[in-house]
Amino acid sequence: MNKRTLLGAVLASIVVGWGIAGAPLALAADQTVRVGIMSGEDEDVWRVVSANAAKHGITVKVTTFSDYTQPNEALSEHDLDANSFQHKPYLEAQIKARGYTIVPVGFTYVQPIGLYSRKVKSVADLPQGATIGVPNDPSNEGRSLLLLQAQGLIALRPDVGLLPTARDIAKNPKNIHIKELDAGIVGRAIDDLDAAVVNTDWAIKAGIRIPQERIAQEKVTGNPYRNFIAVNAKDANAPWVHALVDSYQQANVAAEILSVYHGATLPAWNGAPQQ
Repeated sequence: MNKRTLLGAVLASIVVGWGIAGAPLALAADQTVRVGIMSGEDEDVWRVVSANAAKHGITVKVTTFSDYTQPNEALSEHDLDANSFQHKPYLEAQIKARGYTIVPVGFTYVQPIGLYSRKVKSVADLPQGATIGVPNDPSNEGRSLLLLQAQGLIALRPDVGLLPTARDIAKNPKNIHIKELDAGIVGRAIDDLDAAVVNTDWAIKAGIRIPQERIAQEKVTGNPYRNFIAVNAKDANAPWVHALVDSYQQANVAAEILSVYHGATLPAWNGAPQQ
């Protein structure tokens, strides 16, 4: 069985249970699970998850990162047992580029990406020739361009899917200039731009006021960018994975997400409490 077939088989076997927080499987003994997350607000969220997991015999050891590319590499190298920081389009792009056999096992939250500005109060006020910053990684650049299209600022070529690039812009009536920047920098550059598309976590880190400086946001319903806990494919059905996901998908974790992200990030598992 090749890697692609194996990955598909594992995905098929676990996807049915997504978002359903059931009673975790009993573990034979206390177990340490190493989880990679992004530094910042998620550290508060995972303190609550860790307390929940301790009741199931799991000691969660959290490792924080500041670069999106590192947690999957660490997981693939078995320096981590799981990570929690990404959505499906990002993981798919990473698998295509690096050949990882990493699979999602349970939804966590969704962070609707936003268009922010300190120079205009609405999308309609953006001037001709405006410069808009976007993250330069494939999944988030695509997400940003789809948001700009939804706001009528550009039109993309048909059938571009979730990963369009600036080369896929077919119509640009305002002659918008797209400036590609690192995801961690684009928010901090907002004063030098007419507007910037920024991921929620990076917007908070950059000191952008949410929602006061947000002039547009992607839809939440049917959003393909829900984040999840991910593991190596060979571990997908391990008892500790079920217990870890169950420890995350709890009401006290949902409350912490809504609190630390000031309502800008929403719990995304089925039946999750909402603000």
